[in-house]
Amino acid sequence: MKARDAFETVGWCRFGRDPKLLNWVDTVFDAAVETTQDPEMIAEWLRCGDTWFAGVNALPNDPKGKVADGPALSGMAVNFIEELFGPLKLDPAQISVIYPGYPRPMEEETPAAFRFRQDRDAAHVDGLLPIGAERRRHLQEPHSYVLGVPLTSTSEGASPLVVWEGSHQIMRRAFRSALHALPPMDWSDVDLTDTYQEARRKCFAECRRVVVHAQPGEAYLIHRLALHGVAKWEEGAVAPPEGRMIAYFRPELDDIASWIV
Repeated sequence: MKARDAFETVGWCRFGRDPKLLNWVDTVFDAAVETTQDPEMIAEWLRCGDTWFAGVNALPNDPKGKVADGPALSGMAVNFIEELFGPLKLDPAQISVIYPGYPRPMEEETPAAFRFRQDRDAAHVDGLLPIGAERRRHLQEPHSYVLGVPLTSTSEGASPLVVWEGSHQIMRRAFRSALHALPPMDWSDVDLTDTYQEARRKCFAECRRVVVHAQPGEAYLIHRLALHGVAKWEEGAVAPPEGRMIAYFRPELDDIASWIV
C-alpha cells in the first residue's frame, strides 16, 4: 500500500531507511541524550518508576528541525508531509525514552489507570488534555500529525509504538458529531470525555492493533486522530544504554477547524 493510501485508510504509514534522515539522527543524537541526562529535565519528565522519560518539547530544534548548526529534517517523510500539510513548521520534538521494566506505577496513578497502561498501552488520541480535578478531556492541542523518528536501534519488544488501524475514522465521526454545530473558536471549551471514551471502546472492539517498530533512518507518520500508545517492555528486549529513544514531532494546526477534516 502506498504511503498516502495507508495514511488515509489505516491512519499511519512507514518510511524506509533514508540516508538524509539518518544523517539528521546522527547529528541530533548527542543533544537528545543530553536532555535525558539533565537533572532539571529528569526531575520534570522521568516517570513510571524511572522507566519512561517523557521529554515533551525537549529537543531544541527550530521549525525546520535544525539543532544548532545541524541540517534541517529532510527526506522521504518530510517530502510526504509537505505534500499533505504544506511547508514544514515543526514544534520542538519530544524525546520519548523507554527503559527496561516499563511500565511501573506512578505515584499519582490510580490502579485503574495503571491497568489501562499495562493492558491497553495507555492508548490515546493526542491533544485531548485532562483538565481540572475531574480530569475531563478537552481539545487543547489540535495537532496536524504525529511524526516518529527513532534515535536508537532496538529489538521489537522494546516498548514499540502501537496503532489501532482505522481508528482515526471512528474518532473523526465521533468528534464531528460532538463539535459540528459549534463555532471552532469554542471547541476547546467542550468536554469531549464521554465522546472520546465511547469512540475509544469502539476502536478497541473493531480496529486491528498493530505494532509499529522502526530503526534509525526510518520514520512513521500517524494521523492526528488515530488511537495509539506504547506497548510494555517485553522480557529479553534489547536496547542500548540510552534506552528506546524516539523523537516525536506534533506541530499544531494553524486552523483548529481542520482538526476533524
